Amino acid sequence: MKKISLLLFCLAFSFLTAQVNRIEPPNWWVGFKNENLQLLVHHPNIGTTIPKISYPGVSIIKVNQAKSPNYLFIDITIDKSAKPGTFNIVFEPEKGKKIIQSYELKAKSKPSEDFIGFNSSDVIYLITPDRFANGNDANDVVKTMKETTLDRTQNYKRHGGDLQGITNHVDYIKNLGFTAVWPTPVLTNDMKGGSYHGYAMTDFYQVDPRFGTLNDYKNLADKLNQNGMKLIMDQVANHCGSEHWWMKDLPFGDWVNYQELFEKEKKFITSNHRRTTNQDLYASEKDKKEMTDGWFVSSMPDLNQRNPFLAKYIIQNSIWWIETLHLGGIRQDTYPYSDKAFMANWTGEIMAEYPNFNIVGEEWTSNPLLIGYWQRGANNKDGYQSNLRSTMDFAMQTIIPQAIKEPESWDKGLAKIYEGLANDFHYASPKDLMIFPDNHDMDRIFTQLNENIENTKMALATYLVLPRIPQMYYGTEILMQNTAKPGDHGLIRTDFPGGWKGDKVNAFTGEGLSVEQKDMQNYLTKILNYRKSSKAIHEGKTTHFAPNKGVYTLFRMLNDETVVYILNKNDSVTIDLSTFSEIGLEGKKVKNIVTGEEFIWNKELILNKKGAYLFTTKLN
Repeated sequence: MKKISLLLFCLAFSFLTAQVNRIEPPNWWVGFKNENLQLLVHHPNIGTTIPKISYPGVSIIKVNQAKSPNYLFIDITIDKSAKPGTFNIVFEPEKGKKIIQSYELKAKSKPSEDFIGFNSSDVIYLITPDRFANGNDANDVVKTMKETTLDRTQNYKRHGGDLQGITNHVDYIKNLGFTAVWPTPVLTNDMKGGSYHGYAMTDFYQVDPRFGTLNDYKNLADKLNQNGMKLIMDQVANHCGSEHWWMKDLPFGDWVNYQELFEKEKKFITSNHRRTTNQDLYASEKDKKEMTDGWFVSSMPDLNQRNPFLAKYIIQNSIWWIETLHLGGIRQDTYPYSDKAFMANWTGEIMAEYPNFNIVGEEWTSNPLLIGYWQRGANNKDGYQSNLRSTMDFAMQTIIPQAIKEPESWDKGLAKIYEGLANDFHYASPKDLMIFPDNHDMDRIFTQLNENIENTKMALATYLVLPRIPQMYYGTEILMQNTAKPGDHGLIRTDFPGGWKGDKVNAFTGEGLSVEQKDMQNYLTKILNYRKSSKAIHEGKTTHFAPNKGVYTLFRMLNDETVVYILNKNDSVTIDLSTFSEIGLEGKKVKNIVTGEEFIWNKELILNKKGAYLFTTKLN
């Protein structure tokens, strides 16, 4: 009899303490400037219940039902009197058992003003985690997921790299001279194929178990922070993966764009990719709609940020990750494809909470007018203000390899860099633009420059000295290339040698690297580590001189530090230093940043080989 009574008690207790299937955000914090929070709750017929909260400082303001009966959106306030702790949300149905969901409010780890975003003092190391290093081979295959194939011989299969692999090699990245790490997305991509790249998310709050756990992600962030480095999170507001959990039970009829067409006919409209419609004074409504509302590809449903509940969901998700990982920045994928009014609001709410944070948006165009449009402070004719501090400088990225490869003439070759940099008058803040030689979606810089090592050094030095925030892709330091198949993304994202047990070449230790690869590692290490403490490069005045006979010269200056940058296309050349008299270097001692050689800046400078030359007046 006692056993029966105990069993009945346990059953009753289990009913009373039943948890909902999903509540997002899964926790929150006290002490935000914005005291409002909206909870998404997903559970069978949860929409027919009445939620109640009894916790000091926390109040339900409004309960919002969705089209699907399996959702509730609960608006609550968390006022200044609320203390960290756990409370219950009780869902009372008209009939049947109550559902009790516990919810935690945490204390913020530090004031919002102390979240310092990446800036022009940083150089960012971009990593495709699946292809960098396998730190835990136990998570290589997760049999419960839709893609269970691991095959390093196939460029578009999973290779097994993970978060632990990056954490294991933070010291390598730091010693090279990088100050921030940007991994491509590591959230769950439970897709049938091609899931390694991470951009078709099926859960915005879960780390993909093949990359590790949330604790692994936190450990990476902690190790970077302990080393004075920043973690930048790659986020996607424009779309999700077609296998996202909510695609089987969408809350509203407009949660994704062209949802009704998709549900009725399994069809959708692909984006026309006409990104100029965001700025075009003459663009038709048809073209605008197909650009913003069209799906990026068939496996990535386009999210409708005009739905206020989805908009709030995305904003809160970003804030949740900032607090959870103590982020040093966000990179927002496919920035111009989302609803631009929403993107201004998304960025604005984040920056209002974290005024010293930073976000960079991807606008893939070589047109400076379009790039500048998205930057905070832009003088846009339509009055649009994006609130975005940083945008990606695809314009200068494109120009630099062209300029180095081209034969010299009045308007070709190095003149392109000179004139490209002259476009900085258009930008609200040039030094907040992110520049890069390549990334995970384009040919590697060594391939762009036809595997010419000297030209590659010239290009890399250029990216690192301009008034910008530089980003480099993993493997650039060892001349990784995709020359066999230009444009092939799988090859562009080649495994980093030494990241897997049994690799014959190990770039982390130098074992098996060629002389040329070691030389490039050393070259970048010297420039990057000088750049770390160079206030002149971080925030100094820039002055450059028009190219003359295959020589382009640029100066970065702040207080008593002057950095001299010379690009020389000649086998041998004598430079008349009186040309640069306005800089005021005559009679001063300068040092070659790469070789350490010193000389007095006097009448002339003889350069006996083609290449990039970096000099500084800072001798120690």
